[in-house]
Amino acid sequence: MQYVNLGRSGLKVSRLCLGTMTYGTSAWRPWVLNEPESRPFIRRAIEHGINFFDTADMYSLGVSEEVVGRALKEFAPRDQVVIATKGFHAMGTGPNDQGNSRKHLMDAIDHSLRRLGTDYVDLYQIHRWDYTTPIEETIEALHDIVKAGKARYVGASSMYAWQFAQALCKADLHGWTRFVSMQNHYNLVYREEEREMIPLCRAEGIALIPWSPLARGFLAGNRRGRDHGETTRAKTDDFAHKLYYSEADFTIADRTVEVAKRRGVAPMQVALAWILRQPGITAPIIGASKMDHLDQAVAALDIRLDEEECRFLEEPYQPHRVLGHS
Repeated sequence: MQYVNLGRSGLKVSRLCLGTMTYGTSAWRPWVLNEPESRPFIRRAIEHGINFFDTADMYSLGVSEEVVGRALKEFAPRDQVVIATKGFHAMGTGPNDQGNSRKHLMDAIDHSLRRLGTDYVDLYQIHRWDYTTPIEETIEALHDIVKAGKARYVGASSMYAWQFAQALCKADLHGWTRFVSMQNHYNLVYREEEREMIPLCRAEGIALIPWSPLARGFLAGNRRGRDHGETTRAKTDDFAHKLYYSEADFTIADRTVEVAKRRGVAPMQVALAWILRQPGITAPIIGASKMDHLDQAVAALDIRLDEEECRFLEEPYQPHRVLGHS
């Protein structure tokens, strides 16, 4: 396993981050694995040297944090893993059960720590931009969470570059804790982040830890426009159906399969190798519901695509509307 700094911070993270939305309870989404089926993936990740684990309070409505927390406590010393979680989405029906207000974030971090069974998280992230709360309130609340020892670092997820620039500016202006990472939507079939967010993060020394680097499985090359594909997730992941499935997307997926056949590897390994070579990318967040997918993701760290292969993969790309901010 390779390890890199999380942005300009001194925190060392594995070159791959295991995303844990897939682990929790199938009562939340039919493609989610229940705890007995989830635990082996977390253990195998640790065996591979992955030390970076990303979850969120809204994954399985808290059950993912519980599953991840119990597994990590059993499989690794707390100081040897980097635990990241997120807050923002609704966790109840009350008016203050969501968003990035001081009220909600202070409550959300305490609930996340209880579910994870830890005194602190290494990275606490706002899951989305809150249009109803002043950004100053959000950043000061995150600063206080860090000063209280409940989080070591803070990060953000999908938003517009101007919003993130504003947040960084406000933190610097007031001397509050600065964001060290951006978890954004980025992969071979969605590259709009290359216009503004990625250049901003590179200039500011912000770690890029993109979600959905395999386009929620779309880049495996087994999806269809008519009925989406054979797997449970392909058929039931409504969010993915809103993100991908254009003609150009399918062309890129087909080319990913073609490059993979030439190399004798899996298409998802080609997609990962592509994103890992993009400037500024720190640790793509991978998901796995089959053990060989996790093993293949780690093996993809050793694949080096050449310029000709990358041009072949990138050439069909067509601009998309902004996707993934909601």
